Amino acid sequence: MVSRRTVLRDSPSPETIAVIVANTLPLVGVVALGWDLAALVFLYWFELGILSFWAVVKAAFAGRPSEFDSDPLIGGALASKRTAIPVPFTELGVRLSTLPVLTVVIPVLTLVWFFAGVTTVGVIGPETPESDALVLVTLSAFGIFLSEGASTCLEYFHRGGYREHSAQMAIQGVFMRAAVIGVGGLLTATFVALAADSVASDDPITAVDPTLVGFPILLGIVLVKFSFDLGGLYRDRLAAFDEESSLDLGWAYEPPSDDPIESVSDVNAQLRPTLSGRLVGGVSPAHVRRHPGALSVGGILLLVSTLFLLGQAWGVGLSLIGAGFIVSMGLLTIDYGMRYGGVEYRISEEEIVAYDRLFRTRLWRIEPWDEHGVRVERDRLHGWLKTSTVVIECADRELWLPHLEDPELILDVFDRRANGIQLTEKT
Repeated sequence: MVSRRTVLRDSPSPETIAVIVANTLPLVGVVALGWDLAALVFLYWFELGILSFWAVVKAAFAGRPSEFDSDPLIGGALASKRTAIPVPFTELGVRLSTLPVLTVVIPVLTLVWFFAGVTTVGVIGPETPESDALVLVTLSAFGIFLSEGASTCLEYFHRGGYREHSAQMAIQGVFMRAAVIGVGGLLTATFVALAADSVASDDPITAVDPTLVGFPILLGIVLVKFSFDLGGLYRDRLAAFDEESSLDLGWAYEPPSDDPIESVSDVNAQLRPTLSGRLVGGVSPAHVRRHPGALSVGGILLLVSTLFLLGQAWGVGLSLIGAGFIVSMGLLTIDYGMRYGGVEYRISEEEIVAYDRLFRTRLWRIEPWDEHGVRVERDRLHGWLKTSTVVIECADRELWLPHLEDPELILDVFDRRANGIQLTEKT
């Protein structure tokens, strides 16, 4: 496996080349081709869209699993799966834990790109660059697309950089670039409007004439953006230095990895949640308490339904109430099925391994005294289904083994009874 440190030290810097290309083109446009502010802003807006596209590509094929601060509904279920959708004839794959990140990142980046356009192109004014300048801006944007694509293919895919990145790491840089382009463009336009005195005091800032912006200001904009791009370029190098040194600078971040899980040496028993538990376990009180977000979705529909009920639109109101209930219960059931529906617990005298039958992967493995405690939960639903849920408390998480018909097979592996009561010594 190629480590991030090795890639950073031995690389011929394709990322550096891409940054130089992305900043040399507008520099040539301003110095040699006489671009005005509108042409420059259009190119930077196109560049942001290009960077967002390649960031999504990197995130989609990131080799490390995504990490979440909590255990979100659906997203947490996908994150628990140690598998990826393979790309034929390559070593690449789209991890299931990446899918929730892409679901959020793609619309967010679209809104960021739109907002950046509003605060740059929209502020400069409705006038597009002259036809000749617009052609050159389009060609320059195509050149930036090719250079960023070549850098991504060489550094990220060919040299294996994707193996050291999670989806979150892949999209971090583009948000900083968006802030620089969006906020910086707005401040620059404001400064230009005031300094050039191109608009009257009672006119909106969109009345600024981009052709009145002088060469020194345009050159300064290019150089300031170049400096921010260089800062982002060397952010990974600072992170590598932070990892190798004894200092704690806050730059280093190591995404989680899929450490191999050994199989059970001598399987004595295999347990699965009962069929009835797999069907209705998603709406159990314990699962609802752990994932209340599904109820909030139904609550929104319930609030909307009250507006129709107050307006005596009974049909629409009652339909929304039913839809809220169905959506909430449906999300909980889907989440529960993804987490536990295909899981089988393989038990020996000294270990338990959770095996995902659908994806044929081992999810976790635990031995006696790896846990801090064991408890058994039973509520009214468990009583109806004649099942029990075993909760194994670990240092960093809780392992839930829901709706088992015979929890004693799990408890017998540990040297203590549920809720900390010691087991009698095995004979």
